[in-house]
Amino acid sequence: QVQLVESGGGLVQPGGSLRLSCTASMSSFAIYDMGWYRQAPGKQRELVALITRGATTNYADSVKGRFTIPRDNAKKTIYLQMNSLAPEDTTVYYCNARILSLNNWGQGTQVTISS
Repeated sequence: QVQLVESGGGLVQPGGSLRLSCTASMSSFAIYDMGWYRQAPGKQRELVALITRGATTNYADSVKGRFTIPRDNAKKTIYLQMNSLAPEDTTVYYCNARILSLNNWGQGTQVTISS
């Protein structure tokens, strides 16, 4: 059973930075595509950033140039480095691990951007 544990959320002022972490339980972490999604109340969950098992990355247009998604296979961890944060980035962020058509989700971590 895959378990994903997120950490690093919190409150930060506009223009600030945060780094989210997601640590996975599965020993086969390296073969998973990993991603960060976010979901605002009343809206669909949307992709923020993706890193494939081959280390190819993909970003939502709204975060390009501000967010990065490094992965550390030895630590079975991905990160979401978020810079130049804006109030519209406020929401719950979810870690995702995908293999074939199977998706696994973390419990979510709240990110709030406010002065």
